Amino acid sequence: MRLAGLPRRALGVWPTPLQRAERLSEELGASIWIKRDDLSGLGLGGNKVRKLEYLVADALERGADVLVTGGGRQSNHAALTSLAARKAGLDAHLVFYGDDPGGPPEGNGVLNDLSDAAITYTKDDERSSVDAALEEVAARLRDEGRNPYVIPRGGATPLGCAGYVRASLELAGQLTTAELTPSLIVVATGSCGTQAGLAVGRRWLQAPYRVLGVTVSRPAAECAERIRSLGAACAELLDLAIGAVEGEVIDGYLGPGYGLESPEGRAAAELVARTEGLVLDPVFTAKAMAALLDIVRAGTGGPVVFWHCGGAPTAFVPRAGA
Repeated sequence: MRLAGLPRRALGVWPTPLQRAERLSEELGASIWIKRDDLSGLGLGGNKVRKLEYLVADALERGADVLVTGGGRQSNHAALTSLAARKAGLDAHLVFYGDDPGGPPEGNGVLNDLSDAAITYTKDDERSSVDAALEEVAARLRDEGRNPYVIPRGGATPLGCAGYVRASLELAGQLTTAELTPSLIVVATGSCGTQAGLAVGRRWLQAPYRVLGVTVSRPAAECAERIRSLGAACAELLDLAIGAVEGEVIDGYLGPGYGLESPEGRAAAELVARTEGLVLDPVFTAKAMAALLDIVRAGTGGPVVFWHCGGAPTAFVPRAGA
């Protein structure tokens, strides 16, 4: 099915702005632009909204009455899924790895509380424990007479990736209006769906830029393989004969580990706040921006676009690491 024919539930506000980072560009002596998916309109914004538009539409077509997804306690995807569910008239059940920490909610936990999402903890500190638990929760809900729709961690499915193929079309129009030809797009890569969709879009449009992911969780080689696999499946879903999808990913910016603030990320977040008044989160976007800063300082062949994936709620959660 072609992109225009895919059912989509309107959840966000589009297009998100493409803005030149004037003072950051001056600071770096380069042309830096920011694609503001932190302003996507649902909750406190973020990249997951684009994926959820297609996933929620599919859930509704299947007659679902509850969305089931998960991740870590501070998962941006989980929080936005709970809000998307409410906007579509559905319930949400979230599955988090580990144990209930107790105490008042923080960060994305506040959004989960506001949306009254049901929450289950796996009592296992492995992130992968969520995957089996999603199916267990869904089975229990079916036994209760519910019709659950399971969304994998991060919304990283071929259908979800279609949201970022559509985003590539949106960006193409903005680049034309701005008379801008970037050499590089930099994006944080975790569950890999956003980058996979952008990579498919780049191939489809034959755009001249590279899409570079900065891994914030998995090894770069694993991310690259996931991007190629998801991208191929997304292209097949959309009937796009585009050949192999690139999965270009770098590591070296994870810092102490997933979910922990890094010194480089902290410095990048401070620089962007003090030059552009923008908030980067310590888990995803700050680490990707740290990579962009190093790349630009080393010299690039043209303007660079930073894809701001949101994540503002996690900026207010105390963290170890930096």
